[in-house]
Amino acid sequence: MRRALLLAGLLALMLAGCGGDDDDGDGGSGDSKPRLVVSAAASMTEALSDCSPGFAGASVRLSFAGSDELAAQIRQGVKPDVYAAANTKLPDELYADKLVEQPVKFATNTFVLAVPKDSDIDSVDDLTKDGVKIAIGSEDVPIGSYTRESLSKLPPAEEKAILANVRSNEPDVKGIVGKLTQGAVDAGFVYVTDVNATNGELKAIDLPAEVEPEVTYAAAVVTGAKQPDQAKAYIDGLTGGPCADALEQAGFGPPPS
Repeated sequence: MRRALLLAGLLALMLAGCGGDDDDGDGGSGDSKPRLVVSAAASMTEALSDCSPGFAGASVRLSFAGSDELAAQIRQGVKPDVYAAANTKLPDELYADKLVEQPVKFATNTFVLAVPKDSDIDSVDDLTKDGVKIAIGSEDVPIGSYTRESLSKLPPAEEKAILANVRSNEPDVKGIVGKLTQGAVDAGFVYVTDVNATNGELKAIDLPAEVEPEVTYAAAVVTGAKQPDQAKAYIDGLTGGPCADALEQAGFGPPPS
């Protein structure tokens, strides 16, 4: 009996050693997959949430926020494995300070005016009217800088009138979408992928070509990342593979040649 109990105990230990799934993926509870932490711009929420569970090299934990907020976290000592931003400026600045490795451009997006599906607004000119409420991104977040860049190309009086109708400066693009879907504002400047993600609640209005900014996304392995090899593989997958497919399906364009 005593021998049987001993054998049963050893068998239980062996099975425990095989382990099950561990969300942390750090090997502490037997999961052979490492955990890969990806900090990404909020505009990629849907695409990366769809493709990341299928990443073969690691168990991916996604963290979404404004690109500027995520960059600030890295400067403060937070070390995700991958940083993916909605512009090239922030990754380049982190690279100059040796906080990330060489950034890789992996996608483009289209900057649009978004309004509720039943809105009477049909052009940027309508944003100058009295009583129109507009949401834009904060100045430091990419969607906010793209907005200001675009508006600066309009005639000065038109730019001034539109900015006078701004009622909210949001920390990321999802905040702008939220204001629109809740009916708190009449219009907002976002990416076409964010409009697509509302499944018809919002519609996109194209901007004149002469004011359309070039929106390019870049990603980098964070210096001191716990999983640098898997991080590089994940970034490679943003330009070819399931995540590249998910980005395309969401409405992202290919990286600039």
